[in-house]
Amino acid sequence: MNAQKRLLMYSHDSFGLGHLRRCRTIAHALVDRFEDLSVLILSGSAIIGSFDFWPRVDFVRMPGVIKLRNGEYTPQRLRIDIEKTLEIRSAIIQRTAEVFDPHLFLVDKEPLGLRGEVVGTLEMLRLRGARCVLGLRDVMDEPASLIEEWRRKDVFPALENLYDEIWVYGLPEIFDPLAEIPGMARVEDKVRFTGYLRRSLPAGAPPPHEIELPEDPFILVTTGGGGDGADLVDWVISAYETDPDIPYRALLVLGPFMNLEERTSFQERAARLAKLRTTTFEARIEHLYERAAGVIAMGGYNTFCEILSFNRPALIVPRTVPRREQALRARRAAQLGLLRVLEDDGVRDPRRMAAEIRRLAAWPRPDDARAAHFLTGLETIAELAAPWLDGRRVEPALLRFG
Repeated sequence: MNAQKRLLMYSHDSFGLGHLRRCRTIAHALVDRFEDLSVLILSGSAIIGSFDFWPRVDFVRMPGVIKLRNGEYTPQRLRIDIEKTLEIRSAIIQRTAEVFDPHLFLVDKEPLGLRGEVVGTLEMLRLRGARCVLGLRDVMDEPASLIEEWRRKDVFPALENLYDEIWVYGLPEIFDPLAEIPGMARVEDKVRFTGYLRRSLPAGAPPPHEIELPEDPFILVTTGGGGDGADLVDWVISAYETDPDIPYRALLVLGPFMNLEERTSFQERAARLAKLRTTTFEARIEHLYERAAGVIAMGGYNTFCEILSFNRPALIVPRTVPRREQALRARRAAQLGLLRVLEDDGVRDPRRMAAEIRRLAAWPRPDDARAAHFLTGLETIAELAAPWLDGRRVEPALLRFG
């Protein structure tokens, strides 16, 4: 086993698809680059089994949890105390790491894991000589809110003492945490900007879709996991109800985490409109981007990568609660001429949305050269990981606390 290369990835993914899809993309790129590499993903996602994984990539499913509106967590399915659930998750994480014995441990977004569940594993793996890396999306949140959260969780000591590097999956042109997040200068020597993660069509023929796709140009409307996408979907459907002569059809991907009652209502409304079709979930959504004439979305990290990768004109209606990361990313990208932003004013006038859809041909889109400039993430990650995925181990690091 010691001759093999092993990468362990952690994705808490209590709700939604973002963290899991990012980890899966990175895992596939790395096994494509390193022929002897095996990747194991630790995830709390309830639908991780709905995705295809390449050979040499597998996952361990931890008991799921969901975040309540008051900020507290509760078990997603189990009727046991949340503390007991977290104890089980921590045990799964640590025991998996002990047996898998990775050369590289890549933690997605949460420096301490959910409620500190990866701290013990980080300490153990560093003593074993594994390389420990924190991977952050380009924008985490509005800096003031993020700093308050990180100070409350005591994150900065972990950044200094438990991580060897911090990979930012973006470029400073969109957001520079070193310049915009107070305190990040303390770990400046660990930060590496990778660029965004290019997406491509999955190998092989596309699988049958849940519905028949429109043959003529259509707008792809996507809300990611869908748990917080009801306002956007309602706005788009209302636009077509108000202006049935909009010249484009639309395909709405509602998301697997959308409330069942809301999803059913949207499906019934859309069924009454000739130009609208709905689907719940597409594991290979890249095929829809490739066919779409344009995209309307909330603007999460993965969506932004897909817009760049498939060079599609996009209208972003960013979420601002509970985090403002989508709004920050969208506004910066709009300033660079990469997409168009439509702010949600709370009124959501359907005529306003209809007018924007009618202007689809005028929406900005990045040319191939500009997109290539941003989409360097997978190649850069492979270069950063290479010294630690060639079988070489390092001497145990001395842990510093305080």
